Amino acid sequence: MVSTDRILAFAAMSLLVIAIPGPSVLFVIGRALAHGRRTAVATAFGNVLGSYLLVVAVSIGIGSLVERSVTVYLTVKLLGAAYLVHLGVQAFRHRKELKASAIRRPAAGAPRGDLRTILDGALVGVTNPKGVVFFAAVLPQFVDHTAGRVPAQMLLLGLVPISIGLVTDTLWGLTASAARTWFARSDRRLSLVGGAGGMAMIGLGVTVAVTGRAD
Repeated sequence: MVSTDRILAFAAMSLLVIAIPGPSVLFVIGRALAHGRRTAVATAFGNVLGSYLLVVAVSIGIGSLVERSVTVYLTVKLLGAAYLVHLGVQAFRHRKELKASAIRRPAAGAPRGDLRTILDGALVGVTNPKGVVFFAAVLPQFVDHTAGRVPAQMLLLGLVPISIGLVTDTLWGLTASAARTWFARSDRRLSLVGGAGGMAMIGLGVTVAVTGRAD
């Protein structure tokens, strides 16, 4: 359906874009610093799920509408930015509740926490302006319209950056959580790291809100 050449070319393009840390990477890092490895991995997984929803939206034509409409684009961007700030504020407010002993034992109600974390990551992924622009403007260029089944081609091609993003985001999260574990030798230092993660998410939300398209 999709030639190997097109897949490889799209993979190379995707790698170039993903290699530049954007909102998704910074969000995973912030969550890793604030909450640790498990949350980082779940966030990365949710993030790529949200990103793939963008692929689905583009394949049925919604993505192009979002990319072309200034109002819709700004709405999506500001919703994502507001949610990032909200999560950052919550992490900062509860930074003093972080305890070194909690890292060494699983928290109660972990399954529900994991699901919530995945949903948080998915929401940030689907409202990521960088993802909206990439999938709406770049993905369609690699589709072979003469081969037919365009939506199916987009869904298949979309798995390429999703797979790359899952690997890279997870590595970023694990690296950040390793640094957090090192700091967790004292409750005070762990509180400082948790606060830093919260501030990072707040800063990311503000950055997403004030940057992007000028039209």
